[in-house]
Amino acid sequence: MSFLCLRGLEKTYPDGTRAVGGIDLECGEGEFVVLLGPSGCGKTTTLRMVAGLETPTAGCIEVGGGEITSLPPGARDVGFVFQFYALYPHLRVRENVEFPLACMGVKKADRRQRASEVLQRLGLNSLAELLPEQLSGGDQQRVALARAMVRRPRLYLMDEPLGTLDVELRLELRELIRAQQLETGVTTLYVTHDQEEAMSLADRVVVMEGGLIRQQGPPDQVYDRPADLFVAHFIGSPGMNFIAGQVRAGRFAGEGWSLPLAQVFPDGPATLGVRPEYLRLDPEGPLRGRVAMDEYLGACRYLYLDTPAGRLAVRVEGEGGRAVGEEVGLSAEMGRVRLFDPATGRGR
Repeated sequence: MSFLCLRGLEKTYPDGTRAVGGIDLECGEGEFVVLLGPSGCGKTTTLRMVAGLETPTAGCIEVGGGEITSLPPGARDVGFVFQFYALYPHLRVRENVEFPLACMGVKKADRRQRASEVLQRLGLNSLAELLPEQLSGGDQQRVALARAMVRRPRLYLMDEPLGTLDVELRLELRELIRAQQLETGVTTLYVTHDQEEAMSLADRVVVMEGGLIRQQGPPDQVYDRPADLFVAHFIGSPGMNFIAGQVRAGRFAGEGWSLPLAQVFPDGPATLGVRPEYLRLDPEGPLRGRVAMDEYLGACRYLYLDTPAGRLAVRVEGEGGRAVGEEVGLSAEMGRVRLFDPATGRGR
């Protein structure tokens, strides 16, 4: 059953900038949904409209079957976690966590008990009497999470909450956020531009670009079957390789080479998309190329090859490097490729 519903949601600023272009989105109760996209795609504006910090130009927002579009932020019963911690510098950790409850008129004894429970859950008890300036960045973000959780809201909204932290802390807090969300079962709408973060956290990824939703679905579906060329390029590091060619009698062909297709596609111009991990170095491969760059990353390496089909990235594991200029052959796992219409960019 849908818990959060966005219907025709749009935001156009007075200068004519259309930040969100009339999107529809439904989030199920207890679902963790991640809005993913490049800077300026409309994901944060969408989140701020749900929080009541931006007024929609058009459309409506429903939570739990009731419309909240015109409600002030304080009446929406949401827990908001920002990229920047926004802690009160003069209040100690416990006081920061208790503050939302004080604003709600919760009695002091109840505030103390609920704050203690959340501080214990997030491993903050030993820091309860410290001021924010005495905390590390990671601990400050834990306090911000605790302050959102203590209200026991019906909806969590998180805007790049890990964006300012180093890699180790991001991984630690990523696990914590997901564990707490699974434990509490609170519907969560989470914004990030970090695709690894999105793929590891989400029940469903919503890819946005230009104020519109380009694709939504489980992380593996978005990765393996991108809806269009934008999603195929944006998801993955590096993104999907694109090869222009023609479908002819069950094969995908370019000048001087062809590859057998695993599925039936109509003849005509097409763009073939293949992930770097689904290309193979193959001495007998139909596509030849020369090594332009060998990028070693420890667990694997990426070879960037100049081929008649253009520059292609190949993920190589368990093999030595290749010299720049060396000629190699390539084949592909044709059951894992994706064909796109070159006119529309949409997947076939």
